[in-house]
Amino acid sequence: MAPDQSPLPRRKEVVERARGLATRAAHHGGRAGRLRLRQIETILIIAAQCGLAATLAWGLAHEIAGRPAPVFAPSAAVGTIVAALGQRTRRTAELMLGVALGLLVSDGILRLIGFGAWQIGLVVALAIAVALLMTGHSGALVAQAGGTAVLLATLSPVQRNLEWERVIEAGAGAVVGLVVVALLVPLDPMRTLDRAAAPLAETLASQLEEVAQALRRQDPDRGVRALDQLRGMDGDIIRLHEALGGAEEVTLISPVRWQRRRDVERYQRGIQYMDRVTLECRGVARWAATSLQYGEPVPEELIVALERLADTVRTLQREARRAGPLEQTREGVLDVARLLGQACRKGLRAYGSAMVIQLRTASSDLLRATGYETETANRMVREAVNA
Repeated sequence: MAPDQSPLPRRKEVVERARGLATRAAHHGGRAGRLRLRQIETILIIAAQCGLAATLAWGLAHEIAGRPAPVFAPSAAVGTIVAALGQRTRRTAELMLGVALGLLVSDGILRLIGFGAWQIGLVVALAIAVALLMTGHSGALVAQAGGTAVLLATLSPVQRNLEWERVIEAGAGAVVGLVVVALLVPLDPMRTLDRAAAPLAETLASQLEEVAQALRRQDPDRGVRALDQLRGMDGDIIRLHEALGGAEEVTLISPVRWQRRRDVERYQRGIQYMDRVTLECRGVARWAATSLQYGEPVPEELIVALERLADTVRTLQREARRAGPLEQTREGVLDVARLLGQACRKGLRAYGSAMVIQLRTASSDLLRATGYETETANRMVREAVNA
């Protein structure tokens, strides 16, 4: 009978794995779709800002300043806006400094050596060298210095007063870009932060649940897959920090967003601890995968603590979105700590103890993300574990 029955368990295993693959594919597809929608919304806002800024910059330079073909103004306006979030004011300063450097170097050299093919190469090389020596590797500044040198070296013989046109139009365009970003079409800083934080929170919570299920079902492969997903969160973390820089910039330069400054500051304090929580959850997943590979059992309370931590991460995201009190998050963290204490009293082996250490540290950091000082957060976790 054994030879006839052996294919059945294998078929069940294949079916179970196929279901798991389908579930993960649906999850990743849904997550990718949500991320794409968030990106499209941001892209549309930036595109509208660029279109409006280019129109205003060209109109001001053409109608008010009387420039027949004001190329520099709309280019500078768009260049200011398409800079990375949080770097637009810096980009404006770099743009103006680059134009000034290119102007000074090229004008001085061309007066001495005249115009021609080799003079163009020499002027551009010197302008870029001076920009790099003065500022390091700022791409925007170096590009403006080199571009200004090229324009002056090639067009000055046939067009007079190009130097002042370049300076005036670049400055006006950069200012128009900042005005559009700050006053006419400013980003909502909290919405920007929420869009960036959502993928990180969801991945962190879902993979903690995957670790819990791997431990409950004694599935080493599932634990390793969850660990791989947690290790692949660097892109989400980078995007969140970029969004934070953009939110801080908007609340600094946009009067209509000044009332959000305190909310953004609170978000900023929380994000630095969420970076640490992410690393600590990777540690939990690593120890969990190792315990499964060695067949080490863990108490049910430890598994429930992982699930409760996943719920708490989602709760933190919801409460942060509303910019209200974080009491539910704090209560969830203390529930995690109490469950860890119960797991310890039931007895743990080496890898289970390592998971508890990581989870206690993550619990403390989550409390700090809600506003508690380090000593207070550590004391609250310690008391909840020992309760």
